[in-house]
Amino acid sequence: MQYGTLDVQQLRQAFRGAKAFLSINKSYVDSLNVFPVPDGDTGTNMYLTLTAAVKETDQEKIEDIPRLLHALAGGALMGARGNSGVILSQMFRGFSQGAGSGDFDGTSLAEALSKAAEMAYRSVIKPVEGTMLTVAKAAAQGARQKAKDGGDCLAVLEASLTAAEEALKRTPQLLPVLAEAGVVDAGGQGYVYILQGMIAGLKGEVQLEQAESTTTPVGGSYAGPVQQKLEFRYCTELIIKGQGLQENLLKSQLTDLGDSLLVVGNEEVLKVHIHTNRPGLVLEKAAAQGVLYDIKIDNMEEQHREFLPQEQPEPPKPIKEMAAVAVTVGEGLSEILTSLGVDVVVKGGQTMNPSTEDLVAGIKEAGARQVILLPNNKNIILAAEQAQHLAAEENIQVAVVPAKNFPQCLAALLAYNPDESLEENRQRMLEALDTVKAGEITYAVRDSQYNGFQIASGEILGLAEGEIAAKGDNLEVVALKLLKELGAEDYELLSVFYGQDVEEDQAQVLKQKILEAYSHLEVEVHRGGQPLYYYIFGLE
Repeated sequence: MQYGTLDVQQLRQAFRGAKAFLSINKSYVDSLNVFPVPDGDTGTNMYLTLTAAVKETDQEKIEDIPRLLHALAGGALMGARGNSGVILSQMFRGFSQGAGSGDFDGTSLAEALSKAAEMAYRSVIKPVEGTMLTVAKAAAQGARQKAKDGGDCLAVLEASLTAAEEALKRTPQLLPVLAEAGVVDAGGQGYVYILQGMIAGLKGEVQLEQAESTTTPVGGSYAGPVQQKLEFRYCTELIIKGQGLQENLLKSQLTDLGDSLLVVGNEEVLKVHIHTNRPGLVLEKAAAQGVLYDIKIDNMEEQHREFLPQEQPEPPKPIKEMAAVAVTVGEGLSEILTSLGVDVVVKGGQTMNPSTEDLVAGIKEAGARQVILLPNNKNIILAAEQAQHLAAEENIQVAVVPAKNFPQCLAALLAYNPDESLEENRQRMLEALDTVKAGEITYAVRDSQYNGFQIASGEILGLAEGEIAAKGDNLEVVALKLLKELGAEDYELLSVFYGQDVEEDQAQVLKQKILEAYSHLEVEVHRGGQPLYYYIFGLE
């Protein structure tokens, strides 16, 4: 087989190979979390993003490489999950831009990998060496040198892999936190698997049918608003294929037929999602533009096991000026957000990051011209910023308030006033983020050494502002140690949110022990229902 210039099928096989390799190894990448806590999801996020990208290349008969790479980049953008997924989506965007429109030879491949690395750096406000960025840059350098020497596409890929593997080994030297934890960078390892898979796919050495099917982490999809009555019954999704498809026209035709409307794509492929009471009319409007594929209509009432009397549907809710959308997981936490004025709760958090598309759907579900978006997890902020840009194309102004945890979200919401402007709300809510201190109680998933702590698998861990600050075998003892590290003596109010693995009476026992140690504190206990974390603390 020749590799001087690649055709569409060869490049498609390369990316399918990348998906297969990442599928097989995503759990290992997840395990390379610096913290030994159960929130490692880099591999899963990269795999889900890559799966969405590869799926787009299979949607239609693509006959040239520019269209293939355009589809790949578009799928990655809409399917991006977590920081690693968003960075990867931008790398695919750069790959598409750098490939050019001529023959795809070794030089084209090197340029594509170089542009991918460049876009990765540009996607991060403060790039840090010793991460996925470093590995991508090294891969690009290796590719350029081999292309300069006249290497074909396979040789260029192999050179990029060799350089990437060497850079991956050096990541602990560049980032001390990796050395202390005894791991290499997870995102960098994921990128190495992608390059390995591309080579294997190109050479026909990977059994693509053995790759796992697409999986979504539990709770990682859009949940919609917390409500008792569904306004629109049928979740309708489909793909339209044709020539000269009119995205804006279809949007205008479908706007009044429901909510959660999402129409994305280009003149040849459109993806449609809508919640409606008239799916037949939706299909009729869509079919007027092109050929319909992958039609999916789900009765959401049946899915939620709710019963509504057969009556005329209520009129669509009016467009509001301002709304708030927040990300969280846990029934209790969701109810708290709703009580504080959040219009739409998007389900997600650690190990279950919502995709950019999930966030855009949540923004549109809010039905407002201006939206405050609270990601409530540092690993979701980049996806939130991507959603902000996509929503702008729908004439929805979005302000991302980068809350990194649930207590910060609550503090921001207390400063939220839907009757004031988007900028006024954003400024006040940003200021409110610094008025609260957050702590979390979880457990170690492996033996580790971090920040001076020798940690054994199964030990209880206390995190102060995201950093390990306490450990032990007893939940209450670790909680008290953590509160001391958080400086509880300097605060007046402690909010305690207990997780799905904690009973209410256990939480009340902890409350009494806290009051014995900090009698000046007012302690409020709430059911959070969150997974992975026994307790979340918020000090004010």
